[in-house]
Amino acid sequence: MHSARDRIEYEPWLEELEAAADRLALSSEARSCAIDLFLADVPSNDRSKQAVLAASVYAGSLIAGDGRTQGAVAEATDVSRLSIQTRWKNLLEDAGLEPPRW
Repeated sequence: MHSARDRIEYEPWLEELEAAADRLALSSEARSCAIDLFLADVPSNDRSKQAVLAASVYAGSLIAGDGRTQGAVAEATDVSRLSIQTRWKNLLEDAGLEPPRW
């Protein structure tokens, strides 16, 4: 669980995450998972935040069984698919989850 301070500090990023989730029509469970993943690993560099946000949306959608393609998430978050591909598994591992081995 994350503090209210975290949510306030990163409010613009969380609003962007919600906007991307709206564009992807993600379930509330997928959104919640994405927010938790993002807040658990917010990088200090603003440039990296967008990529972690996108990877969080992708991974959150997988966890919730509301999966979207990396391409669709990349388009909705305005990042490259490669940015998502290189980060999403680490987000899951850092959260104590085992990424799928497709």
